Amino acid sequence: MNSEVQKRMFEGAKSRLQDTDPEWVDIVANFSQNEAVSLSKLTEKERMLCILSTLLGCQGIGEYQHMLHVVLNNGLDPVAIKEMIYQATAYLGIGRVHDFLEVSNQIMEQHGITLPLPAQGTTDRDSRFENGLAKQIELFGEDMAKRQTDCPPLRRNINRWLADNCFGDYYTRTGLNDQEREMITFCFLLAQGGCENQLRGHTAGNLGVGNGKEKLYSVVEQCMPYIGYPRSLNAMNIIDEIADR
Repeated sequence: MNSEVQKRMFEGAKSRLQDTDPEWVDIVANFSQNEAVSLSKLTEKERMLCILSTLLGCQGIGEYQHMLHVVLNNGLDPVAIKEMIYQATAYLGIGRVHDFLEVSNQIMEQHGITLPLPAQGTTDRDSRFENGLAKQIELFGEDMAKRQTDCPPLRRNINRWLADNCFGDYYTRTGLNDQEREMITFCFLLAQGGCENQLRGHTAGNLGVGNGKEKLYSVVEQCMPYIGYPRSLNAMNIIDEIADR
């Protein structure tokens, strides 16, 4: 990538590291923006969503701010970005998402984007459970319904919330399709670490919606510069485990 292209990509992003640590910047910029990108098998929208969701997952708010300028400069729909942030709430929690939402709003306004964006919700308080459970079943199979009827009593609250909140409040929204939603969930889980059981489930979910093994490997490769080798290799092991059953 030549310097002019890189300058246009990062317009609006401010950092002193180019002055204080030029060698580090050169190494990481070449690796993340040249070497890794050149091997991507994802669409540019998919790649950008993966990077943003990974940075949210690992709480890399400084780099997230830089990359949000990049993706907006490259024309990614702000609705898709907001949907990624909203969905992160189910997997990272309000406490870890709040500051990213605030920062994203500030940067979007710097780019001349009028907020709030058009509403994307398709459910209400009365329909969210039914529609959320239907989306769970669509993506993960009929056993999802049994979690509402056959689960231990102490699990009933959380299982209902998975249907009405995680899926009913988020997965039923427009702005991202099922393939994109499962892909960003995969990124939230691999980036935060310690969620291997959930990563197995959503690896299977990705395969079920058509995000195949090769694509998931490419997702991990694009995330790797931002989260390092250990979590990336762990995710690849899980992909192999689930895809090769």
